[in-house]
Amino acid sequence: MIVTRVLCVYCISRLRFFDIGGMAEVEEQRACIKFCERLGKTESETFEMLKLAFGDSCMSLSRTFEWFGRFKNGIISTAIDDRSGRPSTATTTSRMEEVRAAVNQDRRRTIHDFCAEIGIGYGSCQRILTEQLNMHRFEATFVPRMLTHDQKESRVGICQELKETVINDPALFLNVIPGDESIVYA
Repeated sequence: MIVTRVLCVYCISRLRFFDIGGMAEVEEQRACIKFCERLGKTESETFEMLKLAFGDSCMSLSRTFEWFGRFKNGIISTAIDDRSGRPSTATTTSRMEEVRAAVNQDRRRTIHDFCAEIGIGYGSCQRILTEQLNMHRFEATFVPRMLTHDQKESRVGICQELKETVINDPALFLNVIPGDESIVYA
């Protein structure tokens, strides 16, 4: 009984110095589980002590049993193991360049088309388009919110070409029919 009181006092005193409900508290609970396992306590006794010490923020019974089993099998670290599987993000610079090239190739395509072509998820593709490439959908095409450096250079080149054409052929504007944006049917 003395050991139980010591553990509870230890856990409660440590709890005061860590953020409630945060990762530090979970680390502390794992340390308490490790301590109980080293003392020869059972999983159920350990869980009861954690409930006394941490109250509502105590980890679940299954998590307590899981970590107790890890420590019983010789794992000494209280840190979470790295998880295998897909990378946490698909928004690398190479993927971003692939999406940029696909959008520049045909702006009328959908996000699903880009996902199928490049091989990334819908959310990742959408994040690249909206947050990194700063684009949004406008009348079924992707348009940049701000002009990119390439687009600015392209427009400057077109304007310089038009300027040179007007200088070389002053009668060019005589062939231009001014009008508004209304549709003219012939």
